[in-house]
Amino acid sequence: MEYNGGSVIAMVGKGCVAIGSDLRLGNQALTVATNFEKVFPVTDRIYIGMSGLATDVATLREQFRFRVNMYTIKEEREIEPESFAHLVSSTLYERRFGPYFIEPVMAGLWKTQAGEYKPYIAAADLIGCLNFAKDFVVAGTASEKLFGVAEGLWEPDLEPEDLFETISQTLLNGVDRDAYSGWGAVIHVILPDKVITRTLKGRMD
Repeated sequence: MEYNGGSVIAMVGKGCVAIGSDLRLGNQALTVATNFEKVFPVTDRIYIGMSGLATDVATLREQFRFRVNMYTIKEEREIEPESFAHLVSSTLYERRFGPYFIEPVMAGLWKTQAGEYKPYIAAADLIGCLNFAKDFVVAGTASEKLFGVAEGLWEPDLEPEDLFETISQTLLNGVDRDAYSGWGAVIHVILPDKVITRTLKGRMD
């Protein structure tokens, strides 16, 4: 789980949700690349971030893309975040005796009957045990540090810009204290009508 390093975090705001990861790909303490993204779009309103073994991240990215496309064709509608979280969970649990070494973090907006968009975040362990949260979820080698910083900075009902600032500070300060994560970060703030993506510069050591 720690061989390639890397950390992911998702956070809830007011009618929006943010997800971000660092950009380091390592071979243990040796840095191999500084532009390895771990967060991928699933639909316009759902993103998944995966920390763990880089080869499994690449494999599962394609696996989830295939399964979501099959769902869209069969159901003739876009997948909702909760359904996607269970799809991720069952995909990982299928391989529980020889698991994929990743911890996924999911973030998205789901549409209520009234037509409003509500934030949804979840994380899972490597065999698909889901963890739902009302505030934030973290994964990766810096997860303990991220928990600590997020506990201190996160507040309920953050506006999109405040949410971006909070998740950015949490991620950058968390990975600064972890040798296996870092080299900048990328943050996606998901709103009902658009996704704001920003790349952050971090310490380069």
